[in-house]
Amino acid sequence: KITYFQSILSYNGGCVVAMKGKNCVAIASDLRFGVQLQTIATDFERVFEVGPNLYIGLPGLVTDTQTVAQKLQYRTKMYEMREGRQVRPQTLMAMVQNLLYERRFGPYFVEPVIAGIDPSTNEPFICAFDLIGCASTPGDFCVAGTCEENLFGMCETLWREDLEPEDLFEVISQSLVNAFDRDASSGWGAVVHIIEPHQVTTRRLKCRQD
Repeated sequence: KITYFQSILSYNGGCVVAMKGKNCVAIASDLRFGVQLQTIATDFERVFEVGPNLYIGLPGLVTDTQTVAQKLQYRTKMYEMREGRQVRPQTLMAMVQNLLYERRFGPYFVEPVIAGIDPSTNEPFICAFDLIGCASTPGDFCVAGTCEENLFGMCETLWREDLEPEDLFEVISQSLVNAFDRDASSGWGAVVHIIEPHQVTTRRLKCRQD
């Protein structure tokens, strides 16, 4: 009997990538939900809207993805009610850090990725975390999920500074699709959100389904 063992983070598969452009930012994920190498669904959402120009991707163990998404929804609603304003990307970063670090001895198995536009400065913002809330805020892109090594290679090859929204869509789509085509735990279509100060464009990609 052959036992297939892997990290609990890759048990359900999935990947997320966020990327900066010129006055815009993009976040994209695949749509596969599996149990190890068995595919259960091909329409699973890993990226959630937190505010008008603010999204968070939660790749990892699906049960923890849903739990963290619900807890963040509660905390952002409470913040908006108490403060009387929308959550800024930096505020969401601190909120996620607190949520994850609270559970550092029994962590949520998710690696969140934030992408958004700061409403006061219109600056693009991306951020990624590990399990216990240590944040990284790169100037180009951040990745998480089962094919993150492939994603790093593709993003480093294709990304360049000051991408316009259409070019950013092309670069993030090509990076994601070519990365998860080489990974059995993710894929089966993708969803891409292009975030600009005045609008958010969401597109779904049809990909290989084998």
